[in-house]
Amino acid sequence: MLIDWFTVAAQTLNFLILIWLLKRFLYGPILHAIDAREQRIAAELAAAAAKMASADQQRDEYQRKQQEFAQQCATQLQQAELAAKTAGQQLLDQARQNADALSTKRAETLNNQALALKEALSRRTSQEVYAIARKTLQDLADVTLEAQIVAAFIQRLYALDTAAKTALATQLQTSAAPLIIRSAFPLSEAQTGAVRNTLQEIFAAQLNLQFETDAGLISGLALIGNGHQLAWSISDYLADLETSVSSVLQQQLSSTPAIATAQQDPHGS
Repeated sequence: MLIDWFTVAAQTLNFLILIWLLKRFLYGPILHAIDAREQRIAAELAAAAAKMASADQQRDEYQRKQQEFAQQCATQLQQAELAAKTAGQQLLDQARQNADALSTKRAETLNNQALALKEALSRRTSQEVYAIARKTLQDLADVTLEAQIVAAFIQRLYALDTAAKTALATQLQTSAAPLIIRSAFPLSEAQTGAVRNTLQEIFAAQLNLQFETDAGLISGLALIGNGHQLAWSISDYLADLETSVSSVLQQQLSSTPAIATAQQDPHGS
């Protein structure tokens, strides 16, 4: 069998041409398309990865901000609770201080009222005692209360001890100031003479006497000279009576549990 080299060469050339045509117009575009697709896919994957990383970063940032916000909220809430507690305590302390001040003021007011009532009662009592004593002496002995007061004062002068007489005599000798005789009522001439004669008899000297009137003595007389004073008045007896009455009232208050408790705890706590 003979080989037709021309045919073989032609077929080989055709085959080579076919391969070149396939590579040029088929395989090449396909490979370029595949490469382009792979590059596009790679770019898309890279973009997706970048977006994923950005999303993860944003998620982490969001979580961090959320944690910071939660922490700030907790801190502000704690501060608000502390401020509210402090303000409440301050208000409570202020209320207690106001209550204490009000209680103290009320106690002072009650005390002042009690003192005023006590003073008014003392004056009223002394006036009533003075009026009753005056009426009683006038009815029974036909003498005035002033005369009895002067007589009692003279008796007290005679009853002075030696030390008191010596001190008063020394004062009278060394002082040029007059010796004041102060009475709760105007003395008659006979009464001033009796007092003057008594003093001159006791001290054996001519005395510079000055008679004054002071209703505050509450039915009594007082001898005043250079810081020394000798007095007799109904107020002395009233003071003793007041002390006795106050002592009895205090014992009664102490024996009453409710009143004693109220005095010890004015807030009622």
